Amino acid sequence: MPVLPRPRKRLGQHFLIDPNIVRKILKVAALNPEDVVFEIGPGRGALTHALCERVARVIAVEIDRLLVEYLAQTCAQQDALELHHGDALAFPYDTLPAGTVVIANLPYYVSTPLVFRLLEERDRIDRMVLMLQREVAERMIAAPGSRDYGLLSVVTQYLTNPSKAFVVPASCFRPVPQVDSAVVCLSDRAASNPDDARFEEVFMKVVRSAFAHRRKTLINSCREEGWEEPVLRRAMEETKIDPRRRAETLTVKEFIALAHAIRVFS
Repeated sequence: MPVLPRPRKRLGQHFLIDPNIVRKILKVAALNPEDVVFEIGPGRGALTHALCERVARVIAVEIDRLLVEYLAQTCAQQDALELHHGDALAFPYDTLPAGTVVIANLPYYVSTPLVFRLLEERDRIDRMVLMLQREVAERMIAAPGSRDYGLLSVVTQYLTNPSKAFVVPASCFRPVPQVDSAVVCLSDRAASNPDDARFEEVFMKVVRSAFAHRRKTLINSCREEGWEEPVLRRAMEETKIDPRRRAETLTVKEFIALAHAIRVFS
C-alpha cells in the first residue's frame, strides 16, 4: 500500500474525509456519463475515485508532487483519469474540451485568484462546483450594500449565475481547518455583449477602479484609477448614478449601464 503523504501547511492542505460530502457534491454537479470533469486539487483522491466511476474523463491537476505519485498508484486502475502535476493557475485551459465541468476543492490561500482564472476561461467550461472557504463563498453571492459585496461579487454575478449549495463543516476535513467551507455552483450566464470583447474589457476596468478605493466615492475612486473626470460625470449623469455613492452600493445592472456609458463617452 502506498505511503499516505502528510498534509503540507505551506500548500494549505485540508483533505476531505466525509463520504457524505462527496455524495452531496456529486448530486449538485448533476454529472452525465459522457461528461469531462476538470478537478483542481484532488488531494488524496476522496472525490477523484467517485468521479472516475461516473464520467468519461477526469482531468485532475495537483500541485503536490508527492500526492501526484500517491494518486498515480492508488488510481492506477482508473482508465478515466488523466493526472497532471502542476499549478492550476498556470494550467493550459485551452486544452480542455468545450463543455468541461469544473469540480474543485480550492485551497484557502489561492481560492480567489483561482476563481478569477476560471472565470477568464469560462468559454470552455459548462459549469463549476467549487468548494472553498465559506467567507469567499459568501462574497461570491453577496448582495449590494452588504459587507461581503465587492469586486468578486460583481464579476462572478455578471459572468455566471452563482448559488451556494451547502455548508461543509470544518470537521469534515483533516487536518481540521479553523473555518467552515461551502460549496458554490456557478452556471453559465451569457454576458450582456457576448460578441463584444471590448465591452467586457471596459466593464472589468470600471468595476476594478470602483472598488480600488472602497472608502472613497465612486467618482473619486475611478478618477484615481485613470478615468477622466468629464467622462465619468457625463456617464453618471446619463445613468442617473450619484457620483457620491460608493462602489458597494451599485447593483450589477448599474455597473453594466455605467460601463456602457463610459465606453460611449470615452
